[in-house]
Amino acid sequence: MSFARRVLDERPRIATALEARALVESVLEALAALSHLVGEETELVRAGRLPEALTREPRKTELAGIYMRGVEQVKLNAVALARFVPDQVQRLKASHGAFQTLIETNQIVLATARAVSESIIRDLAADANRPNRAAGYGPTATVGAGAFARPNAGPLMVSRRL
Repeated sequence: MSFARRVLDERPRIATALEARALVESVLEALAALSHLVGEETELVRAGRLPEALTREPRKTELAGIYMRGVEQVKLNAVALARFVPDQVQRLKASHGAFQTLIETNQIVLATARAVSESIIRDLAADANRPNRAAGYGPTATVGAGAFARPNAGPLMVSRRL
């Protein structure tokens, strides 16, 4: 995990092209690791494997922190980086743009999973709270049909594993 050590190193100013290249490379390395992890999480959520996706959260938080500290160092040294390694700065900008697209996709997948789960819970609550009348009374009475006279009036089953 060499990129974590390099990004966490708090050297405030870049003085050479070699230092500039090392900083950009370490930030790109952290971004690549974070992108990979976010991509895995997105695919797991899409597949409905939420518990497995949640296990990646601590590592994702750690990588996001490393990346953000690296971005702060890049901002502090923007002039030096633009002077020493302008091509690397463009590469970093392109990688960050691709990462933003990945994050947008991840947010869409998470929002969809949330909406689906809320819809399921809402439907279950509506079914569970529907008043059950005795089958022989009222305008919708059906004699002999019992509790299953209405569609969807049967027992409810909830999966505890998603």
